[in-house]
Amino acid sequence: MAYGVGAGRRYATAAAAITLALAAPAGAVQVPRWGVFEAEFTASREYADPLEQEVLVHFDGPGGAREQVMAFWDGGRTWRVRFSPERVGLWRYRVRASDTGDAGLHGRSGSFSVLAARGPQELARRGSPRVSTDRRFFVYGDGKPWFWLGDTAWNAALASTDQEWEKYLADRAAKGFTVIQMVMTQWRAGRQDELGQVAFTGVEKIQINPAFFQRMDRKVRAVNAHGLVAGCVLLWALTSKDRESPGEVLPEHQAIMLARYMVARYGAYAVVWILGGDGDYRGEKAERWKTIGRAVFPPGRGRRPVTMHPRGMQDPWPGLKEEPWLDFLMYQSGHGNNAKKWEWNATQGCAAGWKLEPPRPVVDGEINYEAHLDYHTQQPITPFQVRRAAYYSLLSAPPAGVTYGAHGIWPWVRQPQVPLDHPRSGVAPPWHECLNLPGARHMQVLRRIFDSLEWWKLRPDRSLLAEDTPDPEFRRYIMPARAEGGDFALIYLPANPIVRLNLSRFRTTVEASWIDPRTGARRLAGRHKPVAEVELKTPDEQDWLLLLRAR
Repeated sequence: MAYGVGAGRRYATAAAAITLALAAPAGAVQVPRWGVFEAEFTASREYADPLEQEVLVHFDGPGGAREQVMAFWDGGRTWRVRFSPERVGLWRYRVRASDTGDAGLHGRSGSFSVLAARGPQELARRGSPRVSTDRRFFVYGDGKPWFWLGDTAWNAALASTDQEWEKYLADRAAKGFTVIQMVMTQWRAGRQDELGQVAFTGVEKIQINPAFFQRMDRKVRAVNAHGLVAGCVLLWALTSKDRESPGEVLPEHQAIMLARYMVARYGAYAVVWILGGDGDYRGEKAERWKTIGRAVFPPGRGRRPVTMHPRGMQDPWPGLKEEPWLDFLMYQSGHGNNAKKWEWNATQGCAAGWKLEPPRPVVDGEINYEAHLDYHTQQPITPFQVRRAAYYSLLSAPPAGVTYGAHGIWPWVRQPQVPLDHPRSGVAPPWHECLNLPGARHMQVLRRIFDSLEWWKLRPDRSLLAEDTPDPEFRRYIMPARAEGGDFALIYLPANPIVRLNLSRFRTTVEASWIDPRTGARRLAGRHKPVAEVELKTPDEQDWLLLLRAR
């Protein structure tokens, strides 16, 4: 079963049609609901520091809808605004510039019509993901549940050619991935893009490089054209000795300026914001990120969902849980295979985060990377260790999603080599060889399994186990979850010859099925009365999923 439909070039043609429509007279401009309206303005003068000019565009739509969006500087005297309308009908806009004497910007106005959503991809027809009303998972713009299956491509948008990017995205769409996690500026493992450009220069006073972002425009559009969401890291927060990563190096006011620029430029696309990348946001360090988050995502403006990506096995969220701009919680269970790692993966991280108030979706945004060296044994991480991390993260909390990573894709290497400034990660295979690693195919299976269930109803439930005593090495820790309402349950067993179940909370006969997490193949494990102890034997010594359904 392929999740992608056709080639990205066809979708890019549809996007181009929208752009061409904008060249028509103002009254004739038409944009689909959930699409991207773009308008260009030419300032009447050159500005020594264009980033100091605030250009806001006010949109008024059907039913009293009102939105305020920042325009962005695109080089020379050019400013642009991008806006994604959510209501069908006539929209009008008016520009307010801080330099009220600039007639090329201030006071400009226009209108456009929004038609019913259309497009070959469900993302185009249903709208960019947002947080569900119960704040436990994600939904499309129209409210249908949307499952986060991420792939880690931190350096890929910077380092890939357009042709490589297209091949990669087509593969990930076909495998059922829904999110591409990517860094939007130079960072620790990528000091420039494929053409030698950087996003900005300077530290105390930055200068934006529009040419860099014009190239990134194509990369983000291509992600959406394949029906995928761009998980954009705005400010990578762990730097090398060369001090290239903006989240750690830039003063607060400059980090805010850079992040606001990217939000203005890409906020109309189907994106989720990862404000900080690989940062330590705990204790006193949290204050910097509170300041940045509040300035970049102020109240009263519509936005895509926002989180931050923390360092491995860190939990910064108790100190940030009251932040109004924080929409969901991301964790990094990291790269390892010892008892401490598995205990954290199973009982902390997502397992702890979902209990915080107010509630938010939780996502493990960096599980064991396949073929990356395990930091504890210095052995390559196996497909089993990838699967185990994924299912632990998903079933230890109300599932919202999980992110896979292949050592070779995230740094985007073309030949075997150790990624830049990551000496402990080991030699990475070429990116194209990583496309079909076993773990990637097993994530495709994972997506199909979850798609076959009302996965958003699942909640951790250890009462399903009649015997629940983990061994000291945490090798056989079972992860059970049951649907609210109790009509089905899904249990992950990493290496368990038998499992003793407590089925007494089911009201009717329970049908049990083993699911192979490598292939998705299912085999019946019998029908059982709803009693306090039922013993089942696993099909073999590998990891298995057990699906229980009330019949």
